Amino acid sequence: MFGLSPEWLLADGAPFVDALVLSHPEQVERLRAVCPEAVPSAVLAGDPCYDRLLAARHHRERYRRALGVRRGQRLVLLNSTWNPESLFGDGGAGDDRGGRDGRDGDVLPALLPRLTAELPADEYRVAAVLHPNIWYGHGPGQVRMWLDRARRGGLTLVDPLRGWRQALVAADVTLGDFGSVSYYSAALGTPVLLGAAGERVLGADSPLAAFVRAAPRLDPHRPLRPQLDAAVARHVPVPGPAELTSSAPGRSAELLRRAFYGLMGIPEPAAPALLEPLPLPPYEPPGRTAPVRVLTRLRGAAEVAVARYADPRDEPDAEGEAHTAVHEDTLDPALLTVADVIVREGAADDPRLGPPAAWAAEVLGRYPHCGLAAYVTGPGECTVRTRDGRVLVLTSGARDVDPAACASALFAWLAAGKGPEELAGGLTVWTGGTAHAVSVTRPGPGGPAPR
Repeated sequence: MFGLSPEWLLADGAPFVDALVLSHPEQVERLRAVCPEAVPSAVLAGDPCYDRLLAARHHRERYRRALGVRRGQRLVLLNSTWNPESLFGDGGAGDDRGGRDGRDGDVLPALLPRLTAELPADEYRVAAVLHPNIWYGHGPGQVRMWLDRARRGGLTLVDPLRGWRQALVAADVTLGDFGSVSYYSAALGTPVLLGAAGERVLGADSPLAAFVRAAPRLDPHRPLRPQLDAAVARHVPVPGPAELTSSAPGRSAELLRRAFYGLMGIPEPAAPALLEPLPLPPYEPPGRTAPVRVLTRLRGAAEVAVARYADPRDEPDAEGEAHTAVHEDTLDPALLTVADVIVREGAADDPRLGPPAAWAAEVLGRYPHCGLAAYVTGPGECTVRTRDGRVLVLTSGARDVDPAACASALFAWLAAGKGPEELAGGLTVWTGGTAHAVSVTRPGPGGPAPR
């Protein structure tokens, strides 16, 4: 167990700390086995990090909305500790620099673009938590550069100090390694799929090693979506992580304060000991500027199914009529010349871009191949202009579907020879098995249905 060996705890054969805080009696027994001289300094005081996670669970939906997770979406949270055998390292491939994914030996950077390319963008949201020492060791610029393609595909890098706990509470499935984030995730009852096990660096008799041995493994050679879906569908929470993370859940503030005031030799305050609650993170929706391959199917009267894949290297294995949607801020401006739909986000009154309809007219004039331009003005609304000059506003009252997906649905509707006047009652946009009601109106206060 890291940090509990004599070289970390003893000076001249005696403990140099007044109190060694541990979270569970199992740790005391491990300490007794490796460094019995330090046992008298051990204090059982639970786990304040775990207590903050438990106290924040009722804010789960808020944290999901902060990450831009919409109705019907599954949040996949990747995490890596800072060991060479971690998910961000070679995943335990050792000297085999081909790694387990057959690429350059770095597992996570190779997996991330596959996740954003293989998972339908409107059904999955992908975020990553990297250990602070990864950021410190390599530098933020280098880390962001390594993960640039995945970030353009919609990945969000979560703040490693202030946002990771909230993301953990929000997650539907964790793809991780042998670090503490995966263990906390399992303790919360979230399905965990391991991309790196680190069995060579763990004590064989430790709770973490037992968890790693039992957790399902990711096979990077196989398609990713079926494995993630299976991890969720087959998940049965195991009691070990929750039981061994803390022997006093919800009481760490009380126990820690008692220990601290006892060391100082003064009475405790009468007020209860409390932990700072987790703050609400900033709103960080996916920033998707990679080209998006869109597959659509007309399902019936005013209903369109949409499946979007960010930056796929191969044609997605799904049915439907295909078109390409490109963000105006794409890394490769040449893609705009072949885009069927061009998208951007901004405030409706942004003076740099002009009114949304004017921006759309400018885009259509510059790129004659483009059939529809969409200016996303908020989480549930966009203004679009069609090639024949009609300006329409698409609005999802519940804000539970990406307006860019609605724009692609409208493009497919028009490409099938349908008219916007047929959408007076609204358009139903399907993403996966979720239906979203979208109104289609002309711009202006209470704009009527298009004619």
